[in-house]
Amino acid sequence: MNQTTIRPRVRDMILQALAAGVVPGQGIQHIQVGRQAELNALIRDIERIADEGSAFRLIVGEYGSGKTFFLHVVSQVALEQQLVTVSADLSPERRLVSSKGQARNLYSELISSFATRSRPNGGALNAVIEKFVAACLKDVKENDDSIEAVVEGRLAPLRGYVGGYDMVQVLTAYSLAHDSGNDETKRSAMRWLRGEYTTITEARKDLGVRSIIDDNKFYDAIRLMAEFVVIAGYKGMFMMLDEAVNLFKISHTVSRTANYEMILRILNSTLQGEAKHLGVLFGVTPEALYDARRGLCSYEALNSRLSPNAFAERAGLIDYNQPTIKLQALTPEELFVLLQHINSVFASGRPESDALIDDTGIQAFMTHCNETIGAAYYKTPRETIRSFTQLLFVLEQHPEQRWSDHIEGIPIRADNEPEIADINDPDDAIPPPTGGADEDLASFKL
Repeated sequence: MNQTTIRPRVRDMILQALAAGVVPGQGIQHIQVGRQAELNALIRDIERIADEGSAFRLIVGEYGSGKTFFLHVVSQVALEQQLVTVSADLSPERRLVSSKGQARNLYSELISSFATRSRPNGGALNAVIEKFVAACLKDVKENDDSIEAVVEGRLAPLRGYVGGYDMVQVLTAYSLAHDSGNDETKRSAMRWLRGEYTTITEARKDLGVRSIIDDNKFYDAIRLMAEFVVIAGYKGMFMMLDEAVNLFKISHTVSRTANYEMILRILNSTLQGEAKHLGVLFGVTPEALYDARRGLCSYEALNSRLSPNAFAERAGLIDYNQPTIKLQALTPEELFVLLQHINSVFASGRPESDALIDDTGIQAFMTHCNETIGAAYYKTPRETIRSFTQLLFVLEQHPEQRWSDHIEGIPIRADNEPEIADINDPDDAIPPPTGGADEDLASFKL
């Protein structure tokens, strides 16, 4: 068992999250097991991003197989390698392309999650900008130059990108306001950078800019931010977008296709080297990827780029250089080690004699799971982990009880993919082709 002492706050955060069936925000290194080949592939991506490269990956896994957990592990590795990470779940209110604010909502959510090694829980954008301004002020003192000239000189590379001139103007305004103590201008600059302005008129009045970050500027703003964090002293940015199944759910064909086209644009710009210092990860289910009628691969341009390596497939091998990485199921042995780690977290690193359940009990629990739901207990282990954590909570609160009193009575259910309901968007302002009809619903009158 792991003998590392865990702080009570981190311990409680891990256990409460696991008992609820969600990924812990901190401390996942205490319970990470398996998936080493997949993780090594992403580590190589991180190294490439730090070397002025870029990366694009679709992390594919069944519902409950550990996609979100894997994205969190990659995020922690990226932070350790001096990258900035941003993350968000796609949803009906957060999309890549929209006409009613959903893309701007997604951008704002990503920026609010801005994380660095020193601030891994998000909200780090202000600290990154302050670090940049401090470096500029140091240059001002050493070279006896104006702060405006130094800031604009450092930010000059941003002007080569769409929207770069306005971003330089906003960051320059922030730097000047920092030097003069103008908190109002600093707040306006942060508001612009977070995508919170809804009208150009208001932004022009406050900052003198001629554009704002809206639905049409989502990816351009992300690329600008990736370049800025490098100028500020970091090695790049990794964007994690989970729950891509919500794009698959969009019933309106034109809206769904527009979002797939944005994925194609992101894929092309990263794999062709057009975007620098940027990595993009999507978490997606197999159905949302491979469904012939509505999945990502139903869009022909994406299908050709996401198709697996035929040579590896024929040989029964896995090519981890492909844009698509399918998470391999944990083996029963790996799941056993994972449950040991959770048991150790409960014990907070105390000797094995203080553990709530011994290895024999863990084996009995796994046997019960296998008899109840079969191989699903380790292929999609979320419900198994959740039930095991809840058992430990019972044993912790009732020390007079033994694990053998509860094993047979623990209800275990397979963590199946929920029934997917369409996201109806009848008033979507993205216009359909003239004379066209939605493939999902055709009607006629005689």
